[in-house]
Amino acid sequence: MTVRIAIDCMGGDHGLSVTVPAAISLLRGEPEARLLLVGDRAAIEAALGGLGARERERIEIRHASEVVQMDDPPAVALRTKRQSSMRLAVEAVKAGECDACVSAGNTGALMAISRFVLKMLDGIDRPAIATQLPNQAGRLTTMLDLGANVDCGPEHLVQFAIMGSALVTALDGTPRPSVGLLNIGEEVIKGNDTVKRAGELLRECALNFAGNVEGNDIYRGEVDVVVCDGFVGNVALKTSEGLAQMLGGFIREEYERHLFTRLMALLSMPVLRRFKQRVDHRRYNGAALVGLRGVVIKSHGSADAYGFESALRRAFDAVRNGLLERIVERLPEVQGSLQNTQAPGSSVHSDVSE
Repeated sequence: MTVRIAIDCMGGDHGLSVTVPAAISLLRGEPEARLLLVGDRAAIEAALGGLGARERERIEIRHASEVVQMDDPPAVALRTKRQSSMRLAVEAVKAGECDACVSAGNTGALMAISRFVLKMLDGIDRPAIATQLPNQAGRLTTMLDLGANVDCGPEHLVQFAIMGSALVTALDGTPRPSVGLLNIGEEVIKGNDTVKRAGELLRECALNFAGNVEGNDIYRGEVDVVVCDGFVGNVALKTSEGLAQMLGGFIREEYERHLFTRLMALLSMPVLRRFKQRVDHRRYNGAALVGLRGVVIKSHGSADAYGFESALRRAFDAVRNGLLERIVERLPEVQGSLQNTQAPGSSVHSDVSE
């Protein structure tokens, strides 16, 4: 199966110095990949350098005369930068030229452009940012929303659960992923009104709802999907990244204290390398903007080439495993059960204005 990926080559903190090497590495590892590199044509050609003919024939370059800066307001990026590398990459998905888009650029701008160009799936009010995190059980925990929606209603949280469940099925092959609602306690009486109402709806729908989970359950692997609003999710994610970096720094400092500890570090090197690999956030880079009529993957803006390649591979796997199709298939079943729990005349859609 050929997978076509449009890459916003100019986005992120590092631009071409990261996106092009990552693209080349993906091509060499995935014979089925075809790439559309969007950005300054001359600069991309120069970055490709002496790329072999076998890889070069699977690359197309599309010139973009504008770049969405990391500090551009989303409205400015959407309305005035119609020839930006980000916009053209998303439009390639809309036109059917590519199966997915990957960008390390401005998150708000990417969300606004993707929503405007691709539109939302029927039955989904808002897109959500979802990513997979390692856990103690040796699997991955999918968490959403991670920052797209800071103010959510109960129905939005249910929709996030639907999309997260479909994402796990697509990427990991789990037929009925377990879903947990992030809360301040496991008891059904805990939480604010929004979370408590979301719990009621989830208990009545067709998802495999496991109940409330707490923050320390995220990395235990208690459930396959953790659902929360974007404010809580973003804080939890950034806190986790900071904690991992702090622990890594502490370990390095302890081993560098004096000659004896440095000798011990040499003996411990195989263990330390495995530990670093397990907690390396670059391996899990690449968050899906789920709920759109197309596959869009957001890379961390500061990602290096290794991290950006992880985002490209996430896009590749999402397309190959039919993420979009699985979300569409799951929506009617779950929404039907949700509608049965609503009062007459009510809707599963939120009245919150966009």
